[in-house]
Amino acid sequence: MIDWFIGLNPVTQALLATLFTWFLTALGAAMVFFFKEINKKVLNGMLGFAAGVMIAASFWSLLSPAIELAEESGMTPWVPAVIGFLAGGFFLWMADQLLPHLHMGLPTNQAEGVHTSWRRSVLLVMAITLHNIPEGLAVGVAFGAVAAGIPAASLAGAIALAIGIGIQNFPEGAAVSVPLRREGLSRRKSFMYGQASGLVEPIAGVFGAAAVLLMRPILPYALSFAAGAMIYVVVEELIPESQQDKNTDIATIGAMLGFAVMMLLDVALG
Repeated sequence: MIDWFIGLNPVTQALLATLFTWFLTALGAAMVFFFKEINKKVLNGMLGFAAGVMIAASFWSLLSPAIELAEESGMTPWVPAVIGFLAGGFFLWMADQLLPHLHMGLPTNQAEGVHTSWRRSVLLVMAITLHNIPEGLAVGVAFGAVAAGIPAASLAGAIALAIGIGIQNFPEGAAVSVPLRREGLSRRKSFMYGQASGLVEPIAGVFGAAAVLLMRPILPYALSFAAGAMIYVVVEELIPESQQDKNTDIATIGAMLGFAVMMLLDVALG
């Protein structure tokens, strides 16, 4: 099975890996068929866990290889890391300003982005879809780096990144669909909206892998860009949402566990 995967085109590998991360989003969204609501403490722990995974992935799977690659290529190591990282954050900031979306737990009149008459459920899904873009991009870039023959990148590391992103997508899918059900949508519609939030990942993954293969010199910047975009999502969305209630310890412990799991996957497999 592994040999079959190794023999595939890197863009196909990225597609399959991000389809896996989408599948776990859908699996999490399917929890709506069993539960009508999620305990707030559990939801905060889930969001914290997702934040921890994304922080660890940003360094271990993206920024560290970007710095090593820049050094091996004769570049000033910090230049592509800093420029790419800030560019990734700026890209997500611009998307935040333009695309209509609504963070969980906020009233509809606090929707961000350009004004729209979209329904509340669509705005909620858009918020999650926005932060799935850098996740898919990160996985795609990781597989593209392996195909480009970068010494700092490994297939096992790219697979570990996909597994880590997939693990945090499971609670994320539930965190989308179950609140939608609580707001009055049917179980079927809540599930469809929840899994749809992850469909952007395969698109971003294929784009990331293809871009790296076509423009190899941009790889340190691309890795750092994905890291910056993910950190922006963590700081702007996941951490504030997980810390809204008094039980902040639950979210903090979740973040620590998420970081540890992603670090374990990357170091052990990569």
